[in-house]
Amino acid sequence: MAQFRYQALSATGEALTGQMEAASAEEVIGKLQDAGHIPVEAKRADEVAEGGSWTSWFQRKTLGADQIQQFTEQLSTLLAAGQPLDRALAILLDLPESADAKKVISRVRDAVRGGTSLSTALEQQHGVFTRLYISTVRAGEMGGSLHETLNRLADYLDRSRGLRSRVVNALIYPAILFTVIGFSLLFLLGYVVPQFQQMYEGLDAQIPLVTRVVLGIGNLVRGFWWLLPVGFVLVLWYADRKRRDPVWRRALDARLLRTKLVGSLIARLETARLARTVGTLVKNGVPLLQALTIARNVLGNRILSEAVDTAAEEVKTGSGLSHALARREVFPRLAVQMVQVGEESGELDTMLLKTADTFDRETAQAMDRFLAALVPALTILMALVVGTVILSILIPLFDLTSSIG
Repeated sequence: MAQFRYQALSATGEALTGQMEAASAEEVIGKLQDAGHIPVEAKRADEVAEGGSWTSWFQRKTLGADQIQQFTEQLSTLLAAGQPLDRALAILLDLPESADAKKVISRVRDAVRGGTSLSTALEQQHGVFTRLYISTVRAGEMGGSLHETLNRLADYLDRSRGLRSRVVNALIYPAILFTVIGFSLLFLLGYVVPQFQQMYEGLDAQIPLVTRVVLGIGNLVRGFWWLLPVGFVLVLWYADRKRRDPVWRRALDARLLRTKLVGSLIARLETARLARTVGTLVKNGVPLLQALTIARNVLGNRILSEAVDTAAEEVKTGSGLSHALARREVFPRLAVQMVQVGEESGELDTMLLKTADTFDRETAQAMDRFLAALVPALTILMALVVGTVILSILIPLFDLTSSIG
């Protein structure tokens, strides 16, 4: 027997969290369902505690985002072709090249053959599949349209992966530029600058203040270069410690949202993610309150996540989603208005997905404009720093040659 942390929704839509002793996550889910609750998540308590450690940054995932999206699409195609679930999983078992992926699919197939539902079998894979994924599959099972649900889920995963890839790819060039120039600067300070110091000492020349400062920095870099990796590790440790501090994280998220350019970009990005998640869940038959409870966990900004929590409480009392989101004043007005149109027309799920498409495009445009300004600005800044170092070293030489001439 082990301790499991669970999250669920009551029959009235109230969010429930707690801890339960059981032999497996499936037993926890069964007990919650027997009590009339809707299970959202069940994980071993020790796994939940370990998730926030900095070591999780370096843990290799059993299934990557690409593999999960491909698995979902292929399973949907096989089910739509009339294949039984266990037969479809057996076919998929021969497709992945990764041994880890084969093991995951094999465990899912064995659990399904033993009478376990697909959503429960996925939940038993120790965090390989997200809460959003499992809840969507569970809704498809309850609605009797699993292959359609998986097809829409595959489309959602593909769009989410595309947005994430766009952001990562856009930041690759600035990161490479910053790294190359940074190493060049260290080479100048640690190797080139000290060579000039020896020459100036031999000439007994008058050295300007800016040159003395640069020479001093060069001596520090050359004599204590080993402090750089140590400092880098300490910065990572401090950043991880702060990252797990809820008060610090909330203050940082609030400050980022108030920033003129970055705040607008974050709001659009998070709004697109929220709208697509809730829209996908609602379209697949998940109740709105449960969809909001799940969707809040896909948001990276805590201010926006808290706003969704508060909105869910108001929706529970009968308020409209658009009105509840508007009262928080943290989401873009266009998104709130589109949600309102969806509520009035009775097509909330469709309008949420259209909202996600709209803000995906706006995010891409804003990202392109931001990077169009960032790369030249970073280049100019680094050029100024490197130029200052070089000029500060050459100034005494210019003075010396002028006095000789």
